[in-house]
Amino acid sequence: MPKFIFLYKGPVTAMSDMSPEEVKASGDQWGAWYGKLGSAIQDGGAPFAAGASVVDDGSSGTASDLSGYTVVEAADMNAAKAMTAGHPFLSEGKGKFAIDVFELMPIRGM
Repeated sequence: MPKFIFLYKGPVTAMSDMSPEEVKASGDQWGAWYGKLGSAIQDGGAPFAAGASVVDDGSSGTASDLSGYTVVEAADMNAAKAMTAGHPFLSEGKGKFAIDVFELMPIRGM
């Protein structure tokens, strides 16, 4: 079955800037989403810390606003996109957050 990566884009609040109640609420939301997907989650992912960009001419660029990832298994792109329903990263509904979904292509011989 194909695998897809969810790339989370948008500003995030560091856990150190959240109250214990906010940390618990966020963890509960993510736990519920993971529970809903079950074995479809192939890699639970991780949030990203500070980033950097290295350009092919050797210069430095500006890192994108990616803030984390998750890898899932799904029948096709439509099924993968459907898995974002109820995702805690999209709960604000103000257009500041997005999940980019890409199919991971297998590499022959690996």
